[in-house]
Amino acid sequence: MDTLTLALPIFGILMVAEAIISKIKQDQVYSPKDFMGSMSQLAMNILIKLLIDSVIIGFHFFLYQFRIFDLNLGVINWLITLLALDFTFYWYHRASHRSKILWCAHVVHHSSKYLNLGTALRQSPTGPFTRALFYWPLPLLGFHPLVIAGAGAIATIYGFWTHTQLIDRLWKPLEFVFVTPSHHRVHHGSNLEYVDKNYSNLLIIWDRIFGTFAEEKRPIQYGLIKNIETFNPLKIAFSEWVKLVKTIVAAKSKITIWRYCLEPPNTLR
Repeated sequence: MDTLTLALPIFGILMVAEAIISKIKQDQVYSPKDFMGSMSQLAMNILIKLLIDSVIIGFHFFLYQFRIFDLNLGVINWLITLLALDFTFYWYHRASHRSKILWCAHVVHHSSKYLNLGTALRQSPTGPFTRALFYWPLPLLGFHPLVIAGAGAIATIYGFWTHTQLIDRLWKPLEFVFVTPSHHRVHHGSNLEYVDKNYSNLLIIWDRIFGTFAEEKRPIQYGLIKNIETFNPLKIAFSEWVKLVKTIVAAKSKITIWRYCLEPPNTLR
């Protein structure tokens, strides 16, 4: 049982606490149907991960044989791996917003009109496949596959707590370096000034460096510019894939197909 699976009961307790506090404050941050939609995606995501994680780790071990560097640094190796993972995630996450074929997986996470800790677990069942496209260079660079998996679980756990409206802005030095709930609320906003901003998971410095940072200013409208308006688990998971496939089938050339797959998902977002 991995670190992330062990954390699920704690996630459950925190979600219950968030729901109770929000109810007391009379803030509507949860909807039962929407929450069940999120949990349905989590269940499918976990099933897919159980089926393919061993294959991905095995592939990483195969690539690790041909590593360029040996990073035998103990605890420091973990920190360097965590930093490399966070940097890689930034670009994976950014690409997932800028390419239709990747967005078809990632849109699931943005398909809720609510932002709460349950939304953090609204993970696409096709997400593990698209993520694998970006992480394979790490074992070639010398990052051990098991350390990648362990550090990845820690990074995912960190990303959970940033999906809340209950925590206001933190101490400015922390806000400058780390991703906070304020930063990630912006990322989930469908306000035009917030769309495609704050891609980072652990360190917000990547957004500051690469010009995708936005500060939380005016009230945020959560969800998509054009929301999917369904709680059907299969439609949440696959409706955008179906749209893309229909577009590809109707395409008249390979160049058109590549353009549809790789161009920004402006019509979807």
